[in-house]
Amino acid sequence: MAVERLFKDEATEEKGERARMASFIGAMAIADLVKTTLGPKGMVTLFLPQFDKILQSTGRGHSVTVTNDGATILKSLHIDNPAAKVLVDISKVQDDEVGDGTTSVVVLAGELLREAEKLVATKIHPMTIISGYRMAAECAHNALLQKVMDNKDDAEKFKEDLMKIAMTTLSSKILSQDKEHFAKLAVDAVMRLKASVSANIEVKAFFSGFLQISLLKFEIGLGTYEGNVFDMLKTLSQHNTSGIVFVEEFVKMSSILSIFVIPSSFFGESRKENPRVKNIFILDKKIGIGQPKRIENAKILVANTAMDTDKVKIYGARVRVDSMARVAEIEGAEKEKMREKVQKIIAHGINCFVNRQLIYNFPEELFADAGILAIEHADFEGIERLALVTGGEIASTFDNPESVKLGHCKLIEEIMIGEDKLIHFSGVEMGQACTIVLRGASNHVLDEAERSLHDALCVLSQTVNDSRVLLGGGWPEMVMAKAVDELAWKTPGKKSHAIEAFSRALLAIPTIIADNAGLDSADLVARLRAEHHKEGSTAGIDVISGSVGDMAELGISEAFKVKNAVLLSATEAAEMILRVDEIITCAPRKREDRM
Repeated sequence: MAVERLFKDEATEEKGERARMASFIGAMAIADLVKTTLGPKGMVTLFLPQFDKILQSTGRGHSVTVTNDGATILKSLHIDNPAAKVLVDISKVQDDEVGDGTTSVVVLAGELLREAEKLVATKIHPMTIISGYRMAAECAHNALLQKVMDNKDDAEKFKEDLMKIAMTTLSSKILSQDKEHFAKLAVDAVMRLKASVSANIEVKAFFSGFLQISLLKFEIGLGTYEGNVFDMLKTLSQHNTSGIVFVEEFVKMSSILSIFVIPSSFFGESRKENPRVKNIFILDKKIGIGQPKRIENAKILVANTAMDTDKVKIYGARVRVDSMARVAEIEGAEKEKMREKVQKIIAHGINCFVNRQLIYNFPEELFADAGILAIEHADFEGIERLALVTGGEIASTFDNPESVKLGHCKLIEEIMIGEDKLIHFSGVEMGQACTIVLRGASNHVLDEAERSLHDALCVLSQTVNDSRVLLGGGWPEMVMAKAVDELAWKTPGKKSHAIEAFSRALLAIPTIIADNAGLDSADLVARLRAEHHKEGSTAGIDVISGSVGDMAELGISEAFKVKNAVLLSATEAAEMILRVDEIITCAPRKREDRM
């Protein structure tokens, strides 16, 4: 039965080869869009805007995003092609699950479909291609398993592996010019919180159990300093008074040296205590007027409750009164109810109250009179993390103080970073909280730096859970391609063509890495294949020297979990799109005339 007889007018149908080609073209177009961002593209440079994607929204404000992060690019696009949406979805899943490999998974899926298109043109059935792809994916997975390295039992080597993985991840990011510094920050934080690392990752923070790694961003101007840099560093380091700490790890942005002098209370009692990993938590809120600015030995009640019922709400309220005096009585009754609620909260013996919802003026005055610091409108993720690291629980009712678990920390104070005021919790109860502060010249730089460090932290957290490590620089793809080629030689029938196509798709990854670095990809990949026919080869692409290099000596490593997720997700996406033989587009819903 024709589609027109089943659906409303304007419904369209594409079947057979036409539907399959529409899916192939859409998926390959998405892969081509992001493949120029794959690989380091010259790790020694600060920023390569010609290789980044500039996305400009058409909405109000016309915000511009400059990024080379595959997931960020794809989620910013408005796509109609259903096959392209499948690749966007697998990129998002890759970002949510492992944090990195978002571009690789889309590129590999696109190359698998490109090879499948050629096979379909030679009259090989899609189900035969799918069967061959499944065999090849299993073979490639087993090849990786045979080559993994696991130093979980050796703490020193395991930390070296984490450093290598973090530096490899940051090599293709805006932070690549200072990748060692930022890799050390990420590794120090993750190793310190090793026991509670999980994959629960959010945009600005990730946490699980008592883990908290929060990324706060502040835009400041960069100063240019004349004279000998090293003399200046010596001079500044000598002025280490109790109120000032000099941060040794400075950041070079656009060849300008930026030096920051920060209050010592922000980092800890002294520089010698490694300020980066002090037991601190920073909440992006301000202390209200009339509230205590500093509380020692804090007892914290974290809540999610309404504290805004001390006024009669005009909108949505319907009250019949015969005089304004009755309105005053109603307001008085509301205030009395709020007073009772505040007294119940105070009865918990706290000196700090953090609420997810608003706190109106009247209850805020009551808290201030009682000497209690009241923090309002904290985002839910923020209070969840605060409750975890202070050892408390989020409360909604206050009738039974003995059943409410309070949080504790040694000191709460308001600090200034740049022009921003924040609330600083130090000496948190659980002792497992890290805050990484990023500074930059513009919001574009800060946003991209945050995404870069977020990816590194996500990969490291996954590696702590699954400590298996592989070499990088195209080495895994060459290992998998060699194993898949050997399988193709042993497989009879048309499936062997699909298996060979899978191998060619794998080889496209190192080819694109070389092309993006401005190298001769044909020559490099040919030399790589020759090297990998030698037993135990560790050869990969060294984009710095522009030749084949030893990845083990260069210290280029990747997490096994990332590579395995890329392989399996890309194969599944390609299989799904290969199965499509009909596309039905329903008629758009027509809006009724509201006149």
